[in-house]
Amino acid sequence: MPFAGPLAVLAALAAPPRDSVPQMRVRVDSSRHEVVVLAGPFRVPPSPPDMDHMMMMDGSDHDMDMNMPLTPVQTFDWPVTGWMHGFKVELVDGEGRVLPQRLMHHLIAVNFSRRQFIYPAVERLMGVGEESDHDVNIPKSIGVPLTPGQEIGVYVMWNNQTGAELPAVYYQLTLRWLPRNLLPRPIDALPIYMDTDLRIGGSNTFAVPPGRFNKAFEFTPPVSGHLLGVSGHLHDHGVLVRLEDAETGKVLVTVPARRDSAGKVLGMPRRLLAVRGEGIRLKAGHRYRVVGVYDNTTADTLFGVMAHMVGLFAPDDLKRWPAINPADSSYQKDIADLRGKGP
Repeated sequence: MPFAGPLAVLAALAAPPRDSVPQMRVRVDSSRHEVVVLAGPFRVPPSPPDMDHMMMMDGSDHDMDMNMPLTPVQTFDWPVTGWMHGFKVELVDGEGRVLPQRLMHHLIAVNFSRRQFIYPAVERLMGVGEESDHDVNIPKSIGVPLTPGQEIGVYVMWNNQTGAELPAVYYQLTLRWLPRNLLPRPIDALPIYMDTDLRIGGSNTFAVPPGRFNKAFEFTPPVSGHLLGVSGHLHDHGVLVRLEDAETGKVLVTVPARRDSAGKVLGMPRRLLAVRGEGIRLKAGHRYRVVGVYDNTTADTLFGVMAHMVGLFAPDDLKRWPAINPADSSYQKDIADLRGKGP
């Protein structure tokens, strides 16, 4: 079914020249409480057939970046006061035909105006992977606070397994928001990102040898609060991601991958933890551990693998959230990496 609205108008255009510069257009639909971001056209070359398994046999991150093209980080100023509480990602070609979601390895939106929970890097506002649900809503009792003028950036990593170049691909990112006069007022919740192998400004991938394999990372929260919901990201042969209390060994929450008999990851569930309570309590200064589990049933080492958990966290006091420190070397690396993405 063709898209409606401005996306249909753009998508109906003939395929643009090869040197066309992808544009980002943003509009506010106040009646539907949506901020709609349309970007394209992007020329997407075919990826090697094994890229859907992310197995670069030399383990080279450079090869990974070369074989899975990235778009530049395109930015816009957030236009409204309120709370984000959902999103939807859609793809079409230059003729308005709907494209498969697995054409995208992932899409990430970042908030350059706020720091992350664990890392001294800019906030990852939302993201979808090829195995993720691309239409997400959270209860209206919870929302991510955003104010006009915050700089939002969006980028995509492609994984084109069609075997042919796609000359004109558009994405439409719809961000749903709640108005500031909503009563009762939503709980302020911020997105958090817990990676098992993050190196800010570098790669967050690792190698998995044949057999069972765990990858883990320990951290201490800068503020106390409640974890309200979680999901995760794994590549093929991934089994689960979980969050543990590193001081007691207690498993706090697990996100198991939905897999086929060959170990291909078909999806990652979202778990809402605050349906009948306040969610999982995380304490500032306490040690926690995020763990990714793989079961590599092949005879080869898998390279370029990822494992992370994402969630929504309601801090006890939003004013105590750590501020961006522009002089921090890790922050500077993150900014340089984001600004340098793309062809």
